[in-house]
Amino acid sequence: MNEDIAKGNWKQFKGKAKEQWGKLTDDDLDVIDGKREQLVGKVQERTGIAKDEAEKQVSDWETTHQYRW
Repeated sequence: MNEDIAKGNWKQFKGKAKEQWGKLTDDDLDVIDGKREQLVGKVQERTGIAKDEAEKQVSDWETTHQYRW
């Protein structure tokens, strides 16, 4: 997917990400800026879970909200 489109989609999905992972800050969401690996890393960092669990949560979130990177 075109990076500009992914970033445009991210603006629409930031609120949904914050609902899913309440420990993410607005600054975290701005840093993530539509980058999947950044989201996985921030979820792992803020929630204290293992990377594979963060990957699973992000994958589930993508499926639920039909988010495309």
